[in-house]
Amino acid sequence: MALVKVHTVAESRPLTNDGIDTATRLALYRSQVEIRMVEKRAYDLFLQNLIKGTSHLAIGQEAIAAGFGTAMLPGDWSFCTYRGHAHTLARGSSMTGVLGELMGRECGLMGGKGGSMHLTDVDKGVMGSYAIIGAHLPIAMGAAWSAQYRGTQQVAVCFFGDGTTNIGAFHEALSMASIWKLPVVFVCENNLYMEYTPISAVTPVKNPAADRAAAYGLDKILIDGNDADVVYRTAQMAIARARAGEGPSLIEALTYRHHGHSRADPGKYRPAEEVAAWLKRDPIPLYRQRLLDSGVAEAAILAIEEGIKREVDQATAAAKASPAPADGLIFKDVWADGGWAWRN
Repeated sequence: MALVKVHTVAESRPLTNDGIDTATRLALYRSQVEIRMVEKRAYDLFLQNLIKGTSHLAIGQEAIAAGFGTAMLPGDWSFCTYRGHAHTLARGSSMTGVLGELMGRECGLMGGKGGSMHLTDVDKGVMGSYAIIGAHLPIAMGAAWSAQYRGTQQVAVCFFGDGTTNIGAFHEALSMASIWKLPVVFVCENNLYMEYTPISAVTPVKNPAADRAAAYGLDKILIDGNDADVVYRTAQMAIARARAGEGPSLIEALTYRHHGHSRADPGKYRPAEEVAAWLKRDPIPLYRQRLLDSGVAEAAILAIEEGIKREVDQATAAAKASPAPADGLIFKDVWADGGWAWRN
């Protein structure tokens, strides 16, 4: 029996009567808007030369982070890629901590030491963002093994891009997690491109994650990653299955990034008509309209949007005012005991 109905982009419909209560819908909308506004502010700060190096924005992909972040329990773990701002914010990490880290300031989540591609907030269950493609899948699997061994009922949720499905670690982690029935949910955010290369150009199956699920004894789960309700319901079911000891799930969520792969990429390799079609499926205005259709007053929606804008402005001011980290920070947390002295 399939875990969920496959919801493709073409098949997705407004789910105004699917039993999701208004409070949850407002939380899903708030999460999406918060991610969008923080990442837009991060882009502005980059143009002001206040964010160094590169970073990878998830503008257009917010529904996936919001859906899973809302469905997860506080003790569950998130494992992110270098495009991890969205998932970090979705777990409740502070805007000031995220923006401060991107700016290399003392108020950052890691004291300004890690930057954009290594966001971590253990207190919120965010177990790191990983810049090496596929490196975190075995780590997420190991965390799930730990939860199973200790009987803690925790679930690990691991997010990765479509390109990761052609990495050996993907297949190794899926195989072991399935054999041992580990409480882990693997989520492929398929935005159609591996950096600059279409995933379809280098993969022999149409759906790089979902079409390979059967190889590991798992159901094919292909969903509309731009529909927060579909993502939330799928996340609920997969997480509940993992928590009940029924093993892992592999979910492929179809989505699209509005911009290039990173700050240095103008994204000109994508067909204009493709970009235009996906921009019409922007998850945030679609979800805003769904709230209105389900009876939420526009004043309540505006209050959320205006409140988040104030929070982003306050977080920006706090991050700008925070000093750069002291030089001594480089000697902190090199070893697990918090220090840096060499040990044999």
